[in-house]
Amino acid sequence: MIKNADIHFNNLGTPVADDFNDVYFSNDNGQAESDYVFYQQNNMPHRLQNHDRAHFVIAETGFGTGLNFLNTWQQFKNHLASRQHHNQEVHNPAQQNVQRLHFMSFEKYPIRTDDLQKALQVWPNLAALSKQLLAKYPINLAGCHRLEFDNGQITLDLYFGDVQESLATISYPQTGIIDAWYLDGFAPSKNPEMWQPTLFNSMVNISRSNATFATFTVAGVVRRGLADAGFTVQKIKGYGKKNEMLIGSLAHANQAQSAPPYLAHQQSSLKNVAVIGGGIASSAILYSLAKRGVNSQLFCQDRHLAMGASHNVQGAVYPHLQAKNSPHSELFAHSFLYAKRLYQQLTEHGFHYDHQWCGVLQHAIKQPLVERHQNIAHKQLWPNELMHSVTPEQGDEIAGVSTGYSGVYFPLGGWVNPPQLVSALFQQANTLKPIKSHFNCDIEQLEKTSQGWLLLSQGQQFGPFSDVIVCAGEHSDRFVQTQALPIVGVRGQVSHVQASPASRKLKTVLCHKGYFTPAYLDHHCMGATFEKNSKSRAVKDQDNQKNREQLLHFYGQTDFASSLGAITTAKAAVRCSFIDHLPMAGEWPQQSDYIHAFANLRAGKRYQYHPLQKPQQGLHILTGFGARGLCSAPLCAEQLVAALNNEPQPLSERVSQAIHPARFIVRDLIRNKI
Repeated sequence: MIKNADIHFNNLGTPVADDFNDVYFSNDNGQAESDYVFYQQNNMPHRLQNHDRAHFVIAETGFGTGLNFLNTWQQFKNHLASRQHHNQEVHNPAQQNVQRLHFMSFEKYPIRTDDLQKALQVWPNLAALSKQLLAKYPINLAGCHRLEFDNGQITLDLYFGDVQESLATISYPQTGIIDAWYLDGFAPSKNPEMWQPTLFNSMVNISRSNATFATFTVAGVVRRGLADAGFTVQKIKGYGKKNEMLIGSLAHANQAQSAPPYLAHQQSSLKNVAVIGGGIASSAILYSLAKRGVNSQLFCQDRHLAMGASHNVQGAVYPHLQAKNSPHSELFAHSFLYAKRLYQQLTEHGFHYDHQWCGVLQHAIKQPLVERHQNIAHKQLWPNELMHSVTPEQGDEIAGVSTGYSGVYFPLGGWVNPPQLVSALFQQANTLKPIKSHFNCDIEQLEKTSQGWLLLSQGQQFGPFSDVIVCAGEHSDRFVQTQALPIVGVRGQVSHVQASPASRKLKTVLCHKGYFTPAYLDHHCMGATFEKNSKSRAVKDQDNQKNREQLLHFYGQTDFASSLGAITTAKAAVRCSFIDHLPMAGEWPQQSDYIHAFANLRAGKRYQYHPLQKPQQGLHILTGFGARGLCSAPLCAEQLVAALNNEPQPLSERVSQAIHPARFIVRDLIRNKI
C-alpha cells in the first residue's frame, strides 16, 4: 500500500514534510525558484521551439505539490499561444515546434488531496490548472497514473512509489525517451535513500541523446553520481539565497532497452492509419491517434458502431483484481482508473452517454469466493477507494436490496450504455482530428506493398496506409496475415427483464456468476451465458431461461429477483479472448520470422539472435478484451500508440510483455514446441 505524506503548514502557509523536516517549496517565492532552476536551466523556452519531434518529455524526481508540473504546464501554454500569435517558422527543417508536452513524475509519499488543495492556494495565478489537477489527482495505487489535460496536449504520468523502483518498471527503447530531468525532491542530507547511484544510472538508461538535467543541490554525492553515470556536470548560479546549482547533459543515449528483442515494441511512422473494427477498441485507438494529430480511417463491416461485443444496453465497468500484484491485476487496476477518467472527461466535454457510477458489488455466492475475498482483504494490496470488503449487512445497505451475501465493493465502478459510449468516444476523436469512416465495408483482404498496406473489399481498394490496426474482435483472425491468432471465442447472451417495484430499489450493479444491473428504461440487464468456440450472434430462448435460472439460483430468496417481469429482448455477442485472459496490443509478428530470428530460445540461449525481417511491419493487433473491453481497451490503445510513436508508455514493462502479440510464439520457442 502507498503511504500518504504526513505534512503540516508553517506560519507562512508553506507545506512541510514531517518525515523529512523540510519544506516542499521556498518560503519566499517557490514558483519563481521552480521556473529558474528547472524550466529555465533546462533551456526549455528555446528547446520547445527547436526540437527533433512533436512531443517533449520531462521527468521529475519528487512530484510533491505538483508546483514544477503546474509551472511547466503554464509556460507551455504560453509557448503555444506565442507560437500561434507569431506563426513562428523553424528554419532548420530537422527541427520543429513542440506540440505536446509529456511530464513524468515520481512520488513515494503522495500528498492527500485536501492538503494538496490547501498547498496550491498559495499560487492564485495557477488556480485554473490546479483545479484540473485536483479533479484528476489519483488514488493511492502504486504504479503509473496517466492523466491527460487540454485534449491530450499535456500528459502527466504520475508514478506512486519509490522512484528507483518505479524507474525499473518503465518500458523504453534503445534511443531512450527522456529529454530533460527535473532533479527535485528533498535535499540529499534529508533524503539520502533517493540520491543513489542506481537513480543516476537509471536516468542514463532512459535518457535520449542530448538530454539535460537541472537540480537545486550541489552536494558531492549528486555531482559525482551524475558524472560517474555519464552526464557532464557544471555548477552555475543558484536562485535567490542559494549561491550554486547543478546543470548538465548526456551526449549520447547508451543503447540500453527494457525489453528483450523478442518482446520489444518498435517505432512506426503512423502517417496514415487504417483501423478495422467498430467497438470500444476501435474508438479508443482512434481517440489515441487523434490526440496526436494522426490521420486515420475507420473500416466497419456493420452499418454503425458497436454492433458486435460492444452492443449491450448496459455494461458493467470495474477492475478484475486478484490477491496478488500480478501483471493481470496491475493491468486492470490502472486500465479501470484511466477509463473512468476518460469517460468522465467525455461528459465534461459535452458528449452524452447514459451511465451510472453507482458502484459494483461482487457477491461471495460460494464458500471459495468467501475465502478469496478474505484473502484479498488480508493482503491489503488495493486502496479502499478502489475495492474493499463488505459484510452482508454493509452490502445490503449499498445495494438497497436484501441478499444476505458478503462480498467486495468497487465504489468507483458502475454501468454505461456501451453503444452510446463508443459513439461518444468516436465523436470526441473526430472533433480532434476528422476521421474518414467506411461503414458496411467488410474488409476481406490485406496486402502489403512497397507503398504501404492496401485494404480490399468487394472489388474496392483502399490505401495505401502506413499502418493497419485490427480491432475486429472475433473476426480479427480472418486475414491471411492474422489467421494464426489464437483467438478463443466465447458467445454470451444478455437478457433484458422487466423491472418490478422491488427490483427498482437496487442501487448498484450486482456481480455473481454473471451480473445484474440497476433498472434502466424500466428493464434490468441479466446475464450472461458462456458458450465457448462459437461465433454465433443468434438470440436463443433457452439462454434467456438460463439467465433467469442462474439469477434465481443465487437470489431466489430475495424479493427483487422473484418479482421480476418478463424477458422482452436479448442481445448475443462473441467475446474475443486468449487463453491467458489478457488482451493483445502491438505489432503482429510472422511466426516463421520469429523462429528464424530467435531460434536460440529453443536451446535456452538468450543471445546471438538474428534480426527480424518483419514482413508484416505496420500491421498491429488490438483485441482479446473478453468481457472487459470497457475497462481495459482505452489504456491498451494508449499503450499501443505511445509505443509506436516512441513516447513514454503508460504500462509497465512486465505488463507490456504480458500483452505483446508475440508472447505465445516466444513461449512455444522456449518450450521447444515450434
